[in-house]
Amino acid sequence: MKKFIVIDGLDGSGKDTQVNLIAEMYEKQGRSVVVRSHPCNDNRFGRRSKQALLKEGKLYHIIATINFGLDAIRSVHMYYYNRDVDVLIFSRYILAVMYLPNGINTLVYKIVTFVLPTSDCMFFLDITPEESLRRIGNRHEQTEMFENIDSLRQNRLRSQKFTYNWNVVSADESPEEISEKIIAKCLETDLLE
Repeated sequence: MKKFIVIDGLDGSGKDTQVNLIAEMYEKQGRSVVVRSHPCNDNRFGRRSKQALLKEGKLYHIIATINFGLDAIRSVHMYYYNRDVDVLIFSRYILAVMYLPNGINTLVYKIVTFVLPTSDCMFFLDITPEESLRRIGNRHEQTEMFENIDSLRQNRLRSQKFTYNWNVVSADESPEEISEKIIAKCLETDLLE
């Protein structure tokens, strides 16, 4: 049975670090692992989403979210049903719907979780907006539209109405502490499969 793992959270929460640690663990077990970090650069939807995230305004906000969704659906289509993949790990996935206007985002989230695959290994890395902003500043990259203290605070609050069926892990801790919690849950679900 395919292992499907999702790591999501605010920018700077350590998603890529955790994805890499999990992938390494499963690769050491001899399992074939595919990692998809959305938005991906290997297709037009991911590239359009990333371009829109670097701009400001509601139109670009919607363009980014729609293209992000199409990018994630593409990844599901290509890899979730691929029998050669033992472990599929997504960095960012269905929580992108929280960036849609209130009301619409709740409806879309319910539809998306009904239509797209989910698992017991979906993790939301909950980081304080202040720590998130500090980490973003250390990356020395161009900032995206949501990478400011007000947006981070708002999006952390918004995320709480969507993460009721997720494993929420404090991301203010060290990467090793976070990884221990995530890996323990993944191994627990391995035993149940």
